[in-house]
Amino acid sequence: MADTSRHDQAPPGGGDLRQEVADGLLHVHRRLGAGTAKTLEVAAFLYALVELLAEKGLIEIEALDTREAAVAERLASQLSDRGLGVMIQDPEYDKYAFGGEVEIDCAARVHLCRAACCRLPFALSRQDLNEGIVRWDLAQPYVIAQNQDGCCCHLARETLACTIHEHRPVPCRAFDCRQDRRIWLDFEARIVNPAIHRPDWPRCLAEGGPEEAGA
Repeated sequence: MADTSRHDQAPPGGGDLRQEVADGLLHVHRRLGAGTAKTLEVAAFLYALVELLAEKGLIEIEALDTREAAVAERLASQLSDRGLGVMIQDPEYDKYAFGGEVEIDCAARVHLCRAACCRLPFALSRQDLNEGIVRWDLAQPYVIAQNQDGCCCHLARETLACTIHEHRPVPCRAFDCRQDRRIWLDFEARIVNPAIHRPDWPRCLAEGGPEEAGA
């Protein structure tokens, strides 16, 4: 008699298969993340110890702790710049009970900003990952998935509306663009940063300030 277990059947529509792959990668990346965190901790202590020994010729526990925190932050930034490690929201909140949601009349302004906020990358939460609705970039776990044009894969291009609005992550709920000069040079006057019309935005902002990037 043929085995009709789940693993021997082709998932209809491929949806379940993607979730199985995502679950497997999540497990692998959790293990890798734990190992990376431990390595980072050990390396940070080592580098801090070397720096203190070189500068003072002795070890002070309080000074070592302070230096370790600074060195750990520096090494974590280097790992992130090189695309190493796993990106997951920290701290994490229940998005359905989140009380810090920002209220902005996006419908009246989206024709100006062209949903620029949906081109900003951010890490998902474990809640998002376990829910399996919000898609993430398989090449850069667990950052929100974006299409080739740099926009969130859940953005409807015709209406510039979110197709998973009810399930959107906390960063989408909490983001306040009003004082973000990457998007608005003057929110009240409805003057957008012209840089948002560049295909390489927001990466182009590394070239200079908001005004320079839009030149």
